[in-house]
Amino acid sequence: MALEYGDTRPTPMPTPRPRRFVSLAALAVLVAGGCAPTSDGHEIIRNEAGDPLVSTFSIVAVDTTTGEIGVAVQSKFPNVRFMVPTVVAGVGAVATQSFARLAYGPEGIAMMAEGATAEEALRISMRNDPDTGARQVGMVDAHGNAATFTGADAFAWRGGRVGGSAAIATPGVVAVGHGYAAQGNILVSQETVDAIAETFEASTGTLAQRLTAALVAGGRAGGDKRGEQSAALVVHRKGAGYDGSDVIVDISVYDHPTPLAELERLVALNDLYFTDSDPADMIEVTPAIARELQEIWIARDFQYDGPADGVVDAEFQRILTDYMGWENYDLRIDEVADVDLAAGETLRIDREVLADIRDVFREGRYR
Repeated sequence: MALEYGDTRPTPMPTPRPRRFVSLAALAVLVAGGCAPTSDGHEIIRNEAGDPLVSTFSIVAVDTTTGEIGVAVQSKFPNVRFMVPTVVAGVGAVATQSFARLAYGPEGIAMMAEGATAEEALRISMRNDPDTGARQVGMVDAHGNAATFTGADAFAWRGGRVGGSAAIATPGVVAVGHGYAAQGNILVSQETVDAIAETFEASTGTLAQRLTAALVAGGRAGGDKRGEQSAALVVHRKGAGYDGSDVIVDISVYDHPTPLAELERLVALNDLYFTDSDPADMIEVTPAIARELQEIWIARDFQYDGPADGVVDAEFQRILTDYMGWENYDLRIDEVADVDLAAGETLRIDREVLADIRDVFREGRYR
């Protein structure tokens, strides 16, 4: 596939006038082709080409040190996971919104896979779009190049920011930066995009944790004028996911009264079930902890009919390993199973796993 990148300077892009768009008030009374009900009775607004209005704020970002790349997004639109993010490990990430043209995702990824920067991929993809004035798109490539574009006809407040600049991108202009691109439309104010950018820059941890923190900060700063409905978080890294897949996180909050709070809860669950143990979180299985676990096994009738005596031996280790598999802590089993008790090594368990085992039993969530 040959790419013609041309001039990549961040100069104003032409924004062809879109097909006729009508006002929000007028759209509310359209009955054929223009609207469709969501699960909460609201209407999905579309332009004449059928593109849905995804009133949204999002961030696309990459950690060039770890290779993690992803998108976080929240919208007053159901199932935003299907509409906005496209992510491929080692290549790039795209967020397409505001009368979303879904083709920006696969087109952008295909060009970045061939060596185009995020800016080049965005500019070339825009050539295929007659309605750029209504679009909003953010892209980042695996090398850290980032770009965002907001059409002049997108509904206010609308705009974006890129890493390396505190300025809001001018509507109709491709803004270029490094590390991330944050963007939103139909927002309460600019404070939402500023909060996303500033929180992402100031946060630490995994990319998923930083993206989540940034998105939540954007919501707290005002978010979407029309409220909340769905959210999504997608993060990939080559071979870093379950069973060697590239998927570290792929979470969709399809329809929820507080999707950002639900996203935070699901991210914590994802960390528990789909990430490895942190060595700093490994604690010794003391006789007291062993006794507690034995009592849980007895109560749950799990492979143990002996006394709750707190003895930590090879049989205890075997049962604990099986129990962790039964409870789906798959990625945290090795730290238990690989301990050589005969050689005098100490059996340890992840404190997060132990806390969850206790909570599940205490709350009766196993029934």
